[in-house]
Amino acid sequence: MTRRSEGVGPATTARRCARPVGRLGSTALVAGRLGSSALVAGLLGSVALLAGPAVLAVAASAPAAANTGQQATRQEDGERQAALVAAEDRRLNQVRAITAVAPLRGAQWNRPYRLDTGSGYTLVLTERTAPYTVADLLRLAPQTFTRQSDGSYLLTENIYLNSGAKLQLANPGGLTLRMASTKDGFVSIVSFGGGLNLAGTAQARLKISSWNKADGATDKDPLDGRAYIRAIGGQFAMSYTEVSDLGFWSGRTGGIALTGTDRPNTGNLEGPTDVDSEEEEENDRLRSGEVTAQPSGKLDTPDSRFTVPSLSYVSGRITNSTVSGNAFGIFVSSADGIVIGDTTIQGSANDGLVLHRFVTGAVVERVTAKNNSGDGFILSRATQQVRVTGSTAEGNTGNGFTLSGEPLAHGPSASGASVTSYGGNSVSSSTARNNERYGVEVVGGLDVGVQNNTIEGGDMGIVARRSTRNVNITGNQLSGQERQGIAVRDGVTGAVVTGNVVTGTRTGIYLRDSVAEIRGNTVQDVTNHGITLVGNGEGSTVSFNVVAGVGPSAIDTPRSHGDIEIKENQTFAWYDTRSFWAKFRHYASPMTLLWTGILLLIVFSALRGTGARRRSGVRDPYADKRPVSDGVTHEITAAAARGRAQVPVGVR
Repeated sequence: MTRRSEGVGPATTARRCARPVGRLGSTALVAGRLGSSALVAGLLGSVALLAGPAVLAVAASAPAAANTGQQATRQEDGERQAALVAAEDRRLNQVRAITAVAPLRGAQWNRPYRLDTGSGYTLVLTERTAPYTVADLLRLAPQTFTRQSDGSYLLTENIYLNSGAKLQLANPGGLTLRMASTKDGFVSIVSFGGGLNLAGTAQARLKISSWNKADGATDKDPLDGRAYIRAIGGQFAMSYTEVSDLGFWSGRTGGIALTGTDRPNTGNLEGPTDVDSEEEEENDRLRSGEVTAQPSGKLDTPDSRFTVPSLSYVSGRITNSTVSGNAFGIFVSSADGIVIGDTTIQGSANDGLVLHRFVTGAVVERVTAKNNSGDGFILSRATQQVRVTGSTAEGNTGNGFTLSGEPLAHGPSASGASVTSYGGNSVSSSTARNNERYGVEVVGGLDVGVQNNTIEGGDMGIVARRSTRNVNITGNQLSGQERQGIAVRDGVTGAVVTGNVVTGTRTGIYLRDSVAEIRGNTVQDVTNHGITLVGNGEGSTVSFNVVAGVGPSAIDTPRSHGDIEIKENQTFAWYDTRSFWAKFRHYASPMTLLWTGILLLIVFSALRGTGARRRSGVRDPYADKRPVSDGVTHEITAAAARGRAQVPVGVR
């Protein structure tokens, strides 16, 4: 049996790199950066777990690869940031492993302690009744949490809240926290099953930002990583807080991230009671990462002191805050009962508010997402029962609101993900203004509501597609779209489009290969078609709509097929711009031409028969059957009276 000279498991790492809190030596205080070489990204994933923190030091000194053009530069930047995310994941996994076994080593581990994680220090705050405060941080980390001359505080060390620990960043007179973020490294505040509270007041807000001390400004460049805040499970609260320029690359490191976890918040620390010293030594070797061999036959009882409970969800509340310039404004996944209200998210490098996998029962009220380089709001796959009301998406590069309810898989998959759709989400009483793509996009899912919204500008207003089931598009005001106001397409079923007002676009309502009830809408000032039906619309209804505008047709149906009911629509205010021949082609359908030909044939045959009789001279076929004329009798009687009558031969 071969043994390593020194194990690298959690217990051994804790013995090797744990330090008491207090003053630090001359070791670097900030997490070291990774090099920009593309080789680093490929090596870190396979080597770091074996080499431990040492690989980070090697990676930090790796020379940057020469750029071979703009495309190569973008790829290299992506690889660099992805490698930084992977390094952060490894650091957090290492800290979690150490904190899981630390209580086994004695009561001293129940107090805050510091870990040297290879790329910098991490201050671990352990569970206690009272929350940790700014005063506690000044005492526990006098060199890495320091007060600056302008009254702000500079953090140059990672902070990790262990399960049950609570940290409250607040100050009665206001608090400005600057998180170190330079080309040499960045710091983070991560809560794992703890409680993180960022609390300002209306009169004195809490301000948090990345900070490059050399430049004396926030870190605007996320390419080499940037400071971030994350809650993994547990509770998170933020109120009256201004957050700026945090995060990089991924959602979980994107700035403000609230994510659930499938790792335990606490473990079962009661081990076996009947093991002898040899078994305990073997267990120590297992925990230290050593590999041992056993003979074939009956297996020894495995170490069962740790259990992994089910998925732990994060819960949180964000109110009256402003988030500016993050990589992702606010990122939420595996969360239950999240409340976000009266908050502005702006200038994000990617999307504004992202509700990712397994967000359930969230309420988003009076939130503004503007000028983000992606979508304003995203309700991603596997989100359910999310309600967005009174919110505004303005000037975003992508959609204003995106609601995706597609299944995580469409068949057997490596992860065994569910093939069912998700839904129950809604956007109501909200505004989407001048977003470059769509105002609201619904992609798959079921029982989706888009109601009483105002949609202005954009390529399209409201789009429902990809087999969405039971979507209600009701009472919306749409204006100024470039192509279509409302589009229902590509397999949508059970759609209800009613009570909407569409103004000033090319096509008011567009239905393609879907089933919808289009009823009671007002379409006006359109320039192409009022309502367009394309493809198979079997079972659809178009009724009681008011259509006004200028263009080829008020209700465009030639490209559709299937049993579509069209009735009681008012199109008298439509000005038809088609030429005579275009109108002729429109009405000259094969059946119309057939019946017209039959009618003309009948009329032509009747007229031809009448003309033939006239040309043959036959006036009355019964002329020889007429009675003697009264005029002849009168003439005979008058002649006899004058005495000069000569009775005709034929009369006698």
